[in-house]
Amino acid sequence: MAYTCKILLGRITKASGYEGAVTVKLERSFIGKIPEMESVFLEIDGRPVPFFITGLEYPGDDSLRISFRYYESADSVIAFKGCRVFLTSGEENSDTDESLAELAGYTVYDEKNNVAGVIEKVIQNPGQVLLSIKSPVGREILVPLHEDLVVKFDRAERMLVIKIPEGLTEINL
Repeated sequence: MAYTCKILLGRITKASGYEGAVTVKLERSFIGKIPEMESVFLEIDGRPVPFFITGLEYPGDDSLRISFRYYESADSVIAFKGCRVFLTSGEENSDTDESLAELAGYTVYDEKNNVAGVIEKVIQNPGQVLLSIKSPVGREILVPLHEDLVVKFDRAERMLVIKIPEGLTEINL
């Protein structure tokens, strides 16, 4: 199952204690209503990174104390200060899973309107979706699918125009 990270839980304000916990200042909508969580995404360098929760304490104010698997000291979590924390959600993505699979067969163009190829399949990894594109010369090109890279999407024409990062097609050769 693919996961989304659209729901902001809060922001890490500090390391908490000596055992690697962090304090998260909650968004207003979560104060008093802490959802069941097994994992969260931390936004690190602008990208969502999944973390599994081993401990959770809610003292009843606007903060939450969370401990993560494999992070067992204050030094190991200090770099997370300021990171945004997002809820993971598999349910929201059930429709998205089906719609992403429908992309197979779409023609992909780069920003210069050159044909990059045809999407053979969509590979859904946790935290990243890849398009497997068959180039006009028959080679497989793997391109990340991210909303920031999509220039145009035309369902009627079954085409997708994306910004292909420079050098990416050469890596896949």
